[in-house]
Amino acid sequence: MTQQTSLLAKPSSDAATSTDAATPAKSHYAVLDGLRGVASLMVVVFHLFEAYAGGSPQRQIINHGYLAVDFFFLLSGFVVAYAYDDRWAAGMSPWGFYKRRLVRLQPMIVMGSLIGAALVAFQHFSIFPKLEAASALQIVAVMLLGCLMIPLTPSAEIRGWTEIYPLNGPAWSLFYEYVANILYATGLRKLSNRGLGVLVGLAALALVHLLVLGPRGDVIGGWALDASGVRIGLTRVLFPFLAGVLLMRLGRRIKVGGAFAVCSLLLVAALALPRFGGTERLWVNGLYEALCVIVLFPLIVLIGAGEKDADGPSVRIARFFGDLSYPLYITHYPLIYIYTGWVVDKKVPPAQGALVGAGVFVAAVTIAYACLKFYDEPARRWLGGKLLAGPRLRTPN
Repeated sequence: MTQQTSLLAKPSSDAATSTDAATPAKSHYAVLDGLRGVASLMVVVFHLFEAYAGGSPQRQIINHGYLAVDFFFLLSGFVVAYAYDDRWAAGMSPWGFYKRRLVRLQPMIVMGSLIGAALVAFQHFSIFPKLEAASALQIVAVMLLGCLMIPLTPSAEIRGWTEIYPLNGPAWSLFYEYVANILYATGLRKLSNRGLGVLVGLAALALVHLLVLGPRGDVIGGWALDASGVRIGLTRVLFPFLAGVLLMRLGRRIKVGGAFAVCSLLLVAALALPRFGGTERLWVNGLYEALCVIVLFPLIVLIGAGEKDADGPSVRIARFFGDLSYPLYITHYPLIYIYTGWVVDKKVPPAQGALVGAGVFVAAVTIAYACLKFYDEPARRWLGGKLLAGPRLRTPN
């Protein structure tokens, strides 16, 4: 099982949001918002095709879709630094920062866990070996632990895929998003650019070591609470998040015409290209992924950040999917569990599966939009009014 992705690790658009009366609102990086949406759609398509991969990365059609997680971590570091670096000097405390991140991320984490529990009754397939023996009490307990972001050990999870959040697997990346945010608040924000650059270099070396010298030739993993899973999770988050913070602080941007289209094409191509090197030369694929994460993704962010407050029909569509990206990422996978189990157990041919897969895609987007408008935005406004200074919280995108 290669349940790799996790938009979102979705970056917040707090950069464009004033969460208290003393802090002026910052403008959007509209293209970056749109790219978040593009990546989230690629995540769903990747997971739909994954049902036909038979657990082999060599056979996956949208082969590098799991790198969307690493792209999200990069965006997250960039946007968090943009939104909060100057607030520390204005007196924001670490707890004030944590409250803002909780308001932004936690409501949809709760909803993802609830949806996962609600749909688990439809997921009794052979590919989930432990689920049949799980009691209703166990499922409720796992749901509550997921709502609180408390990870499970492989022996405690109830699906058999060693997920730390077995009702909603992609939540693993939000766990590491919180880890990165805590590191930022407790120390990284205080580093000079030189010191941060040293850490970025060391994190890049660790990533290259994992990819080129590791046993798999890819970054797949991070959702298991064991030595290997924790190593992969930390390695995946540290370089892109740190690099995102550094890119924002350096202030360098690349201006090109049609930045959103250019960046989208680069990102889609990087995520969709086939696997390289075959089973004999795994390091070749590892080198490709290292170049994507260390070189291409930062380049895409620099181009996207070079066109601030862009407008036009394509960017307005991008903003819509940027708003939708986090709800889509964190709620789609319970549907994927069902779809994958159905395809594998029923040996569904691709032509028939494609029609149902298209329906799953539409259902995932519809559920995400309903969650955004009827739950996430109202919940954030309410929590912002309760937890944050000022009379109201403008809804982040």
